[in-house]
Amino acid sequence: MDGWFDGLKREVLYQKDLLGRFDSLYLGGGTPTFLNTKMLEQVMASLLDHFHLTPDAEITIEANPCDITRRKADALKALGFNRINLGVQSFNDNVLKFLGRRHSSENAENAVGHLRSAGFKNIGLDLIYGLKAQSMKEWIVILKKALSFQPEHLSCYQLTLEKGTVFDRRSRQKNMITLPEKTAAAHFLATSSFLENKGYIHYEVSNFARDERLESRHNLKYWSHTPYLGLGPSAHSFDGKKRWWNIRSVKKYRSALNEGRLPIEGRETLTKEQRHLESLALGFRTRRGVDLESLDATSEKALVMLQKQGLLKIINGRAVPTRRGYLLADHLPLCFSP
Repeated sequence: MDGWFDGLKREVLYQKDLLGRFDSLYLGGGTPTFLNTKMLEQVMASLLDHFHLTPDAEITIEANPCDITRRKADALKALGFNRINLGVQSFNDNVLKFLGRRHSSENAENAVGHLRSAGFKNIGLDLIYGLKAQSMKEWIVILKKALSFQPEHLSCYQLTLEKGTVFDRRSRQKNMITLPEKTAAAHFLATSSFLENKGYIHYEVSNFARDERLESRHNLKYWSHTPYLGLGPSAHSFDGKKRWWNIRSVKKYRSALNEGRLPIEGRETLTKEQRHLESLALGFRTRRGVDLESLDATSEKALVMLQKQGLLKIINGRAVPTRRGYLLADHLPLCFSP
């Protein structure tokens, strides 16, 4: 931890003047609440001493339910965090065990209670679904349990098999653990319908907010092509035209900074065409969709076809995905490719 923090402090000094003022700060990409309060205090001091945040900045930390005691919740509030993303994943202990999580459903329930008692009014819950062993009925039970805590935000992710992981190996050994495609689609549509009927806004493929003002400001930056700065091992950054990413290894990350080098592992400069295609790909993942003016004159036929198929609708000069359109969000941009 000390080696990681030493490298982070050095990278902060290198990057502090790169992008100007920020209106969001997100401490995540892992389990930062595993750090003790003193270390978190030092991390926040390093960031807030060298970066300029707006007075209304959204300051989020990802949290593991196991780490959230009442004392830790109070400490996070005192450190300036005003939004918590809690990695609940499930309120079913069998599912949690299957996923290899180190917390129980009781831990998750207690964590939400501690955060509310500490005064947090913006809590997001992360949930995972789409497991073959979990029925639609069982998944809806978990959603109902989640809603009993009145979270301001919900992220519902279908289980994805990343290459090289334990789940990927199990799946390749014909021990299928995810749902068949049609069943997975039905679960997705049911999730969207259920949460929207409960008053949540389905504003991105996997994300729901109780109010427009509670949509994740930080994540919206990625989907709207807004420049962002990432610090730490594996962190990614984007300045509007160029994208770069840091070394994954903590040891190599620190070594580069000790040698006076930025710990950049790779970078790419996007062409105008690439930026346009990305803006379509990202836009069609959100309820804001894509501005019709950004589409060329040859797009009319594709627009008409996708509307007839019930995948897009036109709202206030924008092509917006329907609920079924979200299912094919990755396919929609290809319909507008030259």
